[in-house]
Amino acid sequence: MKRRKSTDRILVLGASGFIGNTLYKELRPYFDVYGTYNSQHLTYEDNQVFFQYAVENDDIELLLDKLRPTVVISAFKGDYDAQLNAHKALRSYIAEVRSRKLLFISSSNVFEGRWQFPAYEYDIPMAESQQGKSKLAIEKELQQLPEDQLSILRLPIVLGVNAPVLVQLKQAAKHQALFEVFPNRIISVTTQTKLAQQVHYIINQKLSGIFHLASIDVVHHIDLFVDITEKLEMEIPIFKKVYESNEERYLALLAKDNLLPKTYTITVAEVIEECTLKEEISTLKKIS
Repeated sequence: MKRRKSTDRILVLGASGFIGNTLYKELRPYFDVYGTYNSQHLTYEDNQVFFQYAVENDDIELLLDKLRPTVVISAFKGDYDAQLNAHKALRSYIAEVRSRKLLFISSSNVFEGRWQFPAYEYDIPMAESQQGKSKLAIEKELQQLPEDQLSILRLPIVLGVNAPVLVQLKQAAKHQALFEVFPNRIISVTTQTKLAQQVHYIINQKLSGIFHLASIDVVHHIDLFVDITEKLEMEIPIFKKVYESNEERYLALLAKDNLLPKTYTITVAEVIEECTLKEEISTLKKIS
């Protein structure tokens, strides 16, 4: 039986990136999905669903007027001031029609200044880095929207076989190069697969609010990457231990108020298992 698509038209801003592309691939079979890319190494000239968009140079309003999406997922990167201006335009577009919805991909960095405890959805953020401050400024801008038109999706480290940080880890192991780990930093994590499932569920169920899409438990940053290295039976890279302070510091998201069904949760152990299991399967395929 042919799968019937939803009537929602979804625009994934940043669909060529690691997270954006994961979401695009998950949603494409079920929705009318379009995406943007900003890479000199990619070309989609003959593709009717991908559009080039560079936040520093292009007018997002032109793209919105052309596609008229009912759901927009913001997962793009770029100049911080340009990002904020683009999201102001996005807010105006979403506010025009009550049935429109915006999902903004934020991060644990908005809680860098609250390092004594894990962060829950409605804790007051406190950012320190430029990235964290940018995400927080965009969150505040978008929160002017009616609550039912906005989902803020805060993410921890997102892992997967081709996740940038795991590619970096494997390269460091291969070439016996430095790989930074933080012995005193306590984090939560997730995988690209679980994230895609969660976002799909949030869109289907028309959920809104702030979501912490992270593991239900936490782990020390150094232990996570030591465990992954050992489970993949790689050469041990040169772990450069970075101590941010003499005390343990949390950069961990946990969910308390906006909980998803158990099927859509994940543990640290499951994250490690998924990342390494897929790698083992890939290796077996190459051997055969």
